Amino acid sequence: MFRRSIGPDAELALLEERHAGEVFRLADGDRARLRLWLPWVDGTLSSDDTREFIRRSLEQYEKGEGLVAGIWQQGRLAGVASFVGISPVNRSAMIGYWLAGEFEGRGLMTRACEALIDYGFGELGLNRIVIRAAIENKRSQAVPVRLGFTREGVERQAEWLNDHFLDMVVYSMLRNEWKAVKE
Repeated sequence: MFRRSIGPDAELALLEERHAGEVFRLADGDRARLRLWLPWVDGTLSSDDTREFIRRSLEQYEKGEGLVAGIWQQGRLAGVASFVGISPVNRSAMIGYWLAGEFEGRGLMTRACEALIDYGFGELGLNRIVIRAAIENKRSQAVPVRLGFTREGVERQAEWLNDHFLDMVVYSMLRNEWKAVKE
């Protein structure tokens, strides 16, 4: 099972069905803020919805097509970071993430993404990792910038959110670039 330390008081670990209630409560408690950026929020109405998401995520993990991990700080769930759509053929994947507001500003998401990137390039043999963020979501964009990703451009009206389209900024990191960043 996937588990990584991301500091003396935090870890990134594969979500399991037993975490469904905790994940749902965290997202539900921050629903108004999260729904500004994430299309799944309005459709997640119960811990059963979250359990079903985790179940599907575990199936993808077993097939090598995805990885959804919880971020815990001092034993408390703080958010989720994941590989979405791992493509073994193209040796690429996209990272998606969210963090409850009370945990922002601690570097947790940057460290979680760094652990995923190390795992992706190291153990999964990926060549390219992408992070997309809404053009207005400056906090989310700050993560790939801090990690040295290259801004590739903007996908216009790329994601439907509630009642409107969002433009998405695309950032990427290649395996050889990550080696240079880490040295």
